[in-house]
Order: sequence, then structure tokens, then C-alpha cells
Amino acid sequence: MRVKDAYKIFIITSLVIASTLCAGCMDSSSTSQSVSNNNDTITVTDALGRTVEVPKSPEHVICSGSGALRYLTYLEAQDRIVAVDSIETEESKFDARPYALANPQFKEYPVYGEFRGNDDPEKIMALDPQPQVIFKMYSTSGYDPVELQKKTGIPVIALNYGDMVNNRADMYNSLRIMGEVMGKEDRAEELIAFFDSTIADLNERTADVPEEEETTCYVGGIARSGPHGFQSTEPTYPPFLFINAKNVAYDPMNLTTAEVSKESILGWDPEIIFVDLSTTQSEDKSSALYQLQNDVSYRKLTAVQTGEVYGVLPYNWYTQNYGSVLADAYFAGKLLYPESFEDVDLEDKTIEIYTFLVGRGDEEVGRQVYEKMINAFSVPAFTKLDV
Repeated sequence: MRVKDAYKIFIITSLVIASTLCAGCMDSSSTSQSVSNNNDTITVTDALGRTVEVPKSPEHVICSGSGALRYLTYLEAQDRIVAVDSIETEESKFDARPYALANPQFKEYPVYGEFRGNDDPEKIMALDPQPQVIFKMYSTSGYDPVELQKKTGIPVIALNYGDMVNNRADMYNSLRIMGEVMGKEDRAEELIAFFDSTIADLNERTADVPEEEETTCYVGGIARSGPHGFQSTEPTYPPFLFINAKNVAYDPMNLTTAEVSKESILGWDPEIIFVDLSTTQSEDKSSALYQLQNDVSYRKLTAVQTGEVYGVLPYNWYTQNYGSVLADAYFAGKLLYPESFEDVDLEDKTIEIYTFLVGRGDEEVGRQVYEKMINAFSVPAFTKLDV
């Protein structure tokens, strides 16, 4: 079976499953989320199967765990938080989280606990005003949501973050639950339609490219809870999947590999190499860019010898930043299939994505986020790297 055909089967299967499950999520939400006898509350069934009664459209909330505040920002309800976790107030040399870059005010909020869901019930109970709801993402990480609700007396809604490939149903269900609670149902559906239509656009542009015109590619330096070297990759790297790219690391029998051997990379010898720029945080020999510039074996790679090495935006940063995934996909598409993406201005497209997801429709905010993301590291993203 051709790699491209395998990709298509993988994507189509994932979309069918996601659509089916999302339909089920919508049906179940209509029965599990209902107005109670008190018109000011609703009941929801969270990701743990718990029925939780919460105020309808609360004015004061907090978001616990990686990505929870990102989803609230996507829903344009971030102004209702009363506190943040520690990652939002930290001063860092590097930051590749568009939702946070668009909201510098997050740094001024009180801190209720440590990042990755390590909440502090005492700090939460001392907040003024008190949060009426706690959204808890990645419920198995950090403080247990059931225990947190008992200790604080505040309703806790556990959510699954999901992803854009295998677990899009979880992603959409969480947006819908959060939207239902916050009175942002219409915005939740707008987000889902945006993701579906953008991914469909990427796929349609490349679905019929003949195999003989395909260019082999590889992405290295993928971040996972911090920077990694050139051998860190993803067989199901979403930007490649969405454009039907010929990813040399793709293996339908092993879709979870995070590290590949140097020998495998040398044997694949990709024609174009992409480097996740989060790797440059290392600023030492463990950086993928340093390895490409100095490792004698990597110097023999065709892409290195021809200079076909490019930097892309990191998207694993306090879990997945979906806008950066889509921007990377358009960048990769323009390189691998220039004729199919001839009408796409990458800067305009990326600004459009950030404006919609985190800019509240303000193009100037979207442009500012774009500029910060492109120049977040020692070398600019979406450019040819000096190797």
C-alpha cells in the first residue's frame, strides 16, 4: 500500500470516528446538560461520567491543567477567570503559546496553584471573588478533581483535551461542554466548523497530487514536555497528515514512536527537513539545529547538502496549540506542493488563524501574536535554516 494511500485511510477513518463520536456527544449533551429546577443552574456530564451541577453562564471561573485556559480563550470567555496557574505568571525567555501571547494580562492575576493541574485548595478558597466553576483538564494529572470539589465546595468539571487527529471527538466535546456552561454554545460550534473546514481545505489541496510528484520529508526536534533533539519526531505529525505529505517516519504499524534512530533517518534521506524550533531552547549539543550543523553523519543527508532545511513553529507547548498546527501545515504545503498553495499568503493565513482563535476577531492582535510567534526563538520560523 502506498504511504499516501495509508495516510488517506488514516485521516478518513479518524474523521469518520470523530464525526460519529461527536454526533453521539451532541446527543448525549442534549440529555445530560439540562436546566434544573433552579433556572440559574445546569447539569453537565463531564469526562469522568460525573453529573455536575453548575451555575448557568458563571461570571467567575478558573481553569486547571494544561490547555484548559487555552480552550476558554478560544471560546472568548477568558475575561471571566479570577486566577491562573503558575505557568501564566512565570517570566520565561521563550514562550510559544498564542493564547497567552494574546492575553498578557494573565500575568497580573493571582495564582491558585502550580501548572499541570497541581492545584492548591487553600489558595482557591482564599480567592476573592470565589470561582463558581473549576474546569479541570487532564484530570489524572495533578490534584484529583473529585477530591478538589470536596475540599473547595466548588463544582469541578473534568475535561479531555483530545487532539486534532485521533481524538478530535474529545476535543470537540470539551469545547461544547465548556461552551454550554459559559453560555458560549454558538462560539463552540464556530470553532468546530473552523477546524473542520480548515483541515478539509488542506486535504483537498493535496489529495490528488500524483505519487511521482511527492517530495519526501521529515520533521525533527519535536517538543515533548521540553526541547528534544533531531531524532524526536512524530509518525502522525498533524501538519503532514493534513496535507497528505510523504513523511518518511510514518509507519502504520507504529504510530506512537517519539524517538527514531539516527540510522533510520540516514536511510530515509528525506528531500526536505523541517525542524521544530522549540529545540533551539537547548542552546547546546542536544539541539536538533546544532546536530544538523555539526554531526558528520547528518551532514551527508540530501536535504542538508541542498539546504532544504526549514524551521517550523512548535505546537506542543503546555499541550497542543492548534493554531500553530494549522499554520505549520500551510507552510509545509507551500514548500511541498507550491502549485496547490500558490494562492495562499502564509503571513496573511497565519494572522487569520490567530485572529480567529485567540484575537477575538481583532486582526491587530492576530498580527502581534504572529510576529511574536515567528520571532520567539533564536532563528525565525518559516525560513530556511543555516545548516
